[in-house]
Amino acid sequence: MTSYGMPYLLEDKTGKLTGSHFVDINDRLRLTLRCTTRGSTHATYIIYNTTSGADPVVTLNFGSNNSLGTITFGSGPQVPMSSFLESSPNGSAKSRKFIGSDGQQYRWSWRTTQGEEWTCTNASNHHVASYSLKVPGEPEYDQSSGCVLTIEEAYPHLAAEMLASLSIMRHIVAHNI
Repeated sequence: MTSYGMPYLLEDKTGKLTGSHFVDINDRLRLTLRCTTRGSTHATYIIYNTTSGADPVVTLNFGSNNSLGTITFGSGPQVPMSSFLESSPNGSAKSRKFIGSDGQQYRWSWRTTQGEEWTCTNASNHHVASYSLKVPGEPEYDQSSGCVLTIEEAYPHLAAEMLASLSIMRHIVAHNI
């Protein structure tokens, strides 16, 4: 991949939890979140890496009444979302940690950094990723929500995990779980 000396700025095309395309402004990375099943007992979302093809990389299965369900990476085993994203010691649902495929610990936190709706840090408290909403008063954009998922340039290998974990965190807050 080309090194730009800048983070991946993945423009969230819809800003909706029900599905969106996340496209890097330098076209280095493309991910798609798509709802494939929605019913009264469950909802299934698949994250595709559409950078070069349409490979499904993560499956998110939510239970009835928007409850947390399971997450599956590739063709691996289903893991309960509550085990994948563990609550903080203070019990806040809006701050959870997970172990990435690189064996390192990461934490998503809600509204802890000015200008960021969500912030993800590693165990050393270094910024890894963030999700920012469109700034109030900013003009409307054609085919864009104005929201951005930022992933630091050193972490493209975790992009699908970042989007999956962020999607679960946004779901938790949206449904007050």
